[in-house]
Amino acid sequence: MHSLRTYILRNFSALFFSIFTPLFAIASIIFIIKLASYTAVIELSLWEMFKLYLFILPELLFYTLPLCFFIAAALSLHKLSTDNEMIVIFALAIKPQFILKTLSMPALLLTILLSFNFLILFPHVTTLSTNFVRYKQSEAQFNLKASEFGHSFGDWLLYIGGVDNKTYSNIVLFRKDDVEEILIQASKARILNQNGVLQLQLFNGRGYSYTDEMLSELQFKDMSINNILQTDLRAYKSPLEFWLDPDRASSKKQMFITDTLLSLFPLASLFIILSIGIAHVRHNRGYLFLWIFATILIYYGATTALQGLLGFYTIPTVLLLFLALSYVIYRRKIVQRF
Repeated sequence: MHSLRTYILRNFSALFFSIFTPLFAIASIIFIIKLASYTAVIELSLWEMFKLYLFILPELLFYTLPLCFFIAAALSLHKLSTDNEMIVIFALAIKPQFILKTLSMPALLLTILLSFNFLILFPHVTTLSTNFVRYKQSEAQFNLKASEFGHSFGDWLLYIGGVDNKTYSNIVLFRKDDVEEILIQASKARILNQNGVLQLQLFNGRGYSYTDEMLSELQFKDMSINNILQTDLRAYKSPLEFWLDPDRASSKKQMFITDTLLSLFPLASLFIILSIGIAHVRHNRGYLFLWIFATILIYYGATTALQGLLGFYTIPTVLLLFLALSYVIYRRKIVQRF
């Protein structure tokens, strides 16, 4: 029995990785193209692009692993059937329950992995990714260009005459409040980011300060004006706090329902895997891929469609109905025949 279990799992593993590798590569390319669109708004280095890819890696795995398991398990059993090896297995008085138990272990391990992924890992990487993009967007607000009006640097209005390799020339700053008006002119300037504090360094300039009582003038060789980056970063302490936080409660509710059902899909699909994978090739022609497509469409479609109507009750409703339907098919197609 151990050799037979190993043989079945070896066939399943070979098909699983042959399906997972190209599917994961295609999904990665799609997400990388999506990440590349960020460069139209913010400036990203190659390392920063790689960091963003690492942030979405758990999401890629979450949506590809359940599909790959279902398709690979069904195809591996169908391959054993077309090679007449399944007939030999049943001729040796081995019941379909043995195959069910053999596939239940990797299905259980995958369900645990997926549950850990979306319950624990998702909140962490989602918060990191969102904060990283927001920080880069706030930083991009100070990617200043020459010959443009309306630049702002904190409380200052800023005009730039020219730019050469991130060194700005012919700088003019103006600030007005209820008491004082200040005008500063400098020949050169540059911007430094010191741990979230933007520093505008001015060189060789002159400043004017005007109030109702006095007009003053100063000259300088080096002047610095600081401005703290205003970034709306998400606070995060623990996964439980993330899920219970009322902020974005609607999207979190939808995410929790969908991801819970997707995490349980490997275990929930075992009966239907045997039903469509095990076949007598003389009596069951084709339709394997149609069954696979229909099963995925029904499960994923019901998961999405019933959320607005049933809320959290979508989880037990979809799960129990899917299990009941697949078990009935399993009893009629497999148990009664083999």
